[in-house]
Amino acid sequence: MARKTFGLFLSLLCAVLLSLTVSCTTPAGRTTGQVVDDAGITTQVKADLLADKEVSGLAVSVETFKGEVVLTGAVDTPAQRKKAEQIASKVHGVTRVKNLIKLK
Repeated sequence: MARKTFGLFLSLLCAVLLSLTVSCTTPAGRTTGQVVDDAGITTQVKADLLADKEVSGLAVSVETFKGEVVLTGAVDTPAQRKKAEQIASKVHGVTRVKNLIKLK
């Protein structure tokens, strides 16, 4: 009987902990999954910028919030600025790109 009660208690405890984990949000009201998605988008955009020979990925900073990517930094030409925006917009999960890159 004690073993059955302990098993029931353990199951209930797991259910409560799972529901708390799933319902956790940041102060901005975002779930853990949304934060992880934004981090993944940022990483992918930065990797794609670094892989591109035309755009200096080291000169461009990337931040993502709720799928919106913000590009900052400085590049040499307007073509590099536009290319950086195009690269960011092609990444899965990006909803909007705000291009704040300046020309040197």
